[in-house]
Amino acid sequence: MTLRNPTNVLVTGGCGFIGSAFIRRLLGNLTFTGRVVNLDALTYAANPANLNQYQNDDRYLLVQGDVCDGPLVGALCDTHQIDTLVHFAAESHVDRSIEAPTLFVQTNVMGTVQLLEVVRARPQVHFHHVSTDEVYGSLGPTGLFREDSPYQPSSPYAASKACSDHMVRAWEHTYGLSVTLSNCSNNYGPYQFPEKLIPLLIMNMVDRKPLPIYGDGLNIRDWLYVDDHVDAIWAVVTEGTSGQTYNIGGSAERTNLDLVYALIAEVARQSDTPEAELRDLVTFVTDRPGHDQRYAIDASKIQRELGWTPVRNLEAGLADTVAWYLGNADWLDGLRALRDA
Repeated sequence: MTLRNPTNVLVTGGCGFIGSAFIRRLLGNLTFTGRVVNLDALTYAANPANLNQYQNDDRYLLVQGDVCDGPLVGALCDTHQIDTLVHFAAESHVDRSIEAPTLFVQTNVMGTVQLLEVVRARPQVHFHHVSTDEVYGSLGPTGLFREDSPYQPSSPYAASKACSDHMVRAWEHTYGLSVTLSNCSNNYGPYQFPEKLIPLLIMNMVDRKPLPIYGDGLNIRDWLYVDDHVDAIWAVVTEGTSGQTYNIGGSAERTNLDLVYALIAEVARQSDTPEAELRDLVTFVTDRPGHDQRYAIDASKIQRELGWTPVRNLEAGLADTVAWYLGNADWLDGLRALRDA
């Protein structure tokens, strides 16, 4: 186990769902006394309001910029004496990757390479790369993704992330960079942009719009509450062995259909709405191309080596998530125009 004490952290994509949760975790933790520089292109899924409580905090700086802009990233590293770079920034929506695959290659692959080149010139910087379980492809009815599972990406998004993972490992092996990687299962929780399943369903239930389910709804995903995920990332950043990959999962497999009905029951309970009224909104739609059947993570390595385990089970996490969305109508209002455009 390696011990690091990050002081000045550059976070890419810090206005996104997981990146902003990570920054809130750092700045809300009394044991972190350093500074966070947030580099975000502020594209459609980014929301600076996710970090409103820190906009006047001297420990936090938001810079609008592209991860493909190597000179900008280098200048930020030098000006703010960055010792740790945590790379969240990515195009991440599978449906969008099917429609515009070259954008995903540009951001996810070339953006990662630009960051690695910046770090290659500054070997004192530790680089952590945040990736996904989708790089492994699809599982059958049994088995789990391990860190040594072969890569078999099915979508342009997954392929772009797989390529970026390989780039990080190649730069570590060839140039001796200090790097760690993590591959996580499906995240959910507060502040998630409503193109993703859980916030989309909650918003549509509030608005009494259809609840779209791909195919037969029997695709299986492992669900991980976002705060548990960022705690795991911090454990890897501070204690993970350089050059190693850590799989992060919630041990909470559900079919999409089971998840939808669990979410319906929770929204009905918290909003005092008849459950049958929300169930009537379920709408099956044509399956998307290349839809993987099952993802599931073996997180035993991070549990064994770093002592991390998820705190929230799925039921508690869904209850917290629904309560946040129902209690933050203003945040949702700001995104409705995007959904309805």
